[in-house]
Amino acid sequence: MSEIRVRMARPDEYAAIGELTVEAYTTGGHLADDVGYDAVLRDVAGRAATAEVLVATGGDDVVLGSVTVAEAGTPKAEVARPGELEFRMLAVSPDAQGRGVGEALTGAVVDIARERRFGRVVLCSRDRMTTAHRLYERLGFTRIPERDWAPHPDVPLLAFAMDV
Repeated sequence: MSEIRVRMARPDEYAAIGELTVEAYTTGGHLADDVGYDAVLRDVAGRAATAEVLVATGGDDVVLGSVTVAEAGTPKAEVARPGELEFRMLAVSPDAQGRGVGEALTGAVVDIARERRFGRVVLCSRDRMTTAHRLYERLGFTRIPERDWAPHPDVPLLAFAMDV
């Protein structure tokens, strides 16, 4: 696979990013019991209005994955506290999974945190997203169970953090 590049998403890519995100979550079995979250995942323009949306592309500039980055106290931040940067909705196209796209996106978030002098990067992930959990742990994230929460009774979210 050609080199993966991460950059800010462009508005003309929002629809493709939304569909890619829904496809990745659906393929992974993460939307089966979460009626309505697909609309949230598709609303890339809404996310971009209050957070940053990054994309990973290949050499042909085709979108391979995306992640949303939010600062504490902003509408898209769920668990970030002052001094922390949060990321959400990390998604990689099913066709590009296993090629380092998720790692590149996560690394870009960590780089942003360092550049902006945040002390920590945090995130929440569905309890059953074990492939993502292995990636986060391999990259140096650790569990912070005191911040686990559930937006709905059947949707437990596990919190992770990395000091940067």
